[in-house]
Amino acid sequence: MIIGVPKEIKNHEYRVGMVPASVRELTARNHTVFVQSGAGTGIGFTDADYQAAGAEMLTSAADVFAKSQMIVKVKEPQAAERAMLRPDQVLFTYLHLAPDLPQTQELISSGAICIAYETVTDDRGGLPLLAPMSEVAGRMSIQAGAQALEKSRGGSGMLLGGVPGVEPAKVVILGGGVVGSNAARMAVGMRADVTILDRSVDALRRLDSEFQGAAKVIYSTSEAIERHVLSADLVIGGVLIPGAAAPKLVTRDHIARMKPGSAIVDVAIDQGGCVETSHATTHQDPTYIVDEVVHYCVANMPGAVARTSTFALNNATLPFIIRLADQGYKAALLADKHLLNGLNVMAGKLTCAEVAEAHGLAFTDPLTLLS
Repeated sequence: MIIGVPKEIKNHEYRVGMVPASVRELTARNHTVFVQSGAGTGIGFTDADYQAAGAEMLTSAADVFAKSQMIVKVKEPQAAERAMLRPDQVLFTYLHLAPDLPQTQELISSGAICIAYETVTDDRGGLPLLAPMSEVAGRMSIQAGAQALEKSRGGSGMLLGGVPGVEPAKVVILGGGVVGSNAARMAVGMRADVTILDRSVDALRRLDSEFQGAAKVIYSTSEAIERHVLSADLVIGGVLIPGAAAPKLVTRDHIARMKPGSAIVDVAIDQGGCVETSHATTHQDPTYIVDEVVHYCVANMPGAVARTSTFALNNATLPFIIRLADQGYKAALLADKHLLNGLNVMAGKLTCAEVAEAHGLAFTDPLTLLS
């Protein structure tokens, strides 16, 4: 198969779909890999590094798209990239279609086979290609939140962990999954006052066992969310419904009644955000203020630590890339129900039920297209 790796063009996005070591695995199996010149420079890889791994370098993204059967990226294709997709071309990347109707419509119109990292599943019910970036974003959320609380950023001027004789900040984490548990570890490590809310009793038991009282675990109800959010100094939004738009757990009314100078980090912003007043921001301009509450809603948080994130992502995606290349997309999807769950768009049809529901569009069973 011919695999293409274009340079990412989203604001302050330095990650790359494949590092040289991943390219070497593909070229050793007699696949051709085209990499756009400069694709890896943001994380310290030169064109020569890719050439040494067997890649062929191309000057423009247009050339990469035109010559490749499968495109491997990190972030969702931007409008200029979507225009370069063609029927029967495989796109393997994060998509996050539920809150993004224009992208959804353009991918449907392209006729491409679009497989989303974030909806690939595993035998344990997890999301193995989303998990590495959720780990990074969860840990980063506490860094971002600590900065948002600084007076120069519009915050209350509170140090997250306090000092002897001064109370620490109260951190409320919505969701006890991968994002939430990683955020909690960082916040506990910084000696904040940490509360985690989740609706899974099993998750609460797991978190209670891990933190041994260093973090409070609370069953999530509307009343509990309101009570804890209104008393919080920092709220981390880490809820996820695979493939679907995030539920709005923190309302505009909550925001209006939160403490002045408090902060929110909405990690769920890729799926539309779990805070009613959230809208996507960039690393260039990461925060804004609503009713004296600082909002941090960067849609590609792991891009700020691009080298760590790229390696973590490649470790997870490489086995699937190899499978798609070795077997072809049809055989690979039919042989692996978990990879099949990643198929969001194919042949002008929407094949992810959650995305179809979010947009009120028709859903097509992917097996009917593959057969």
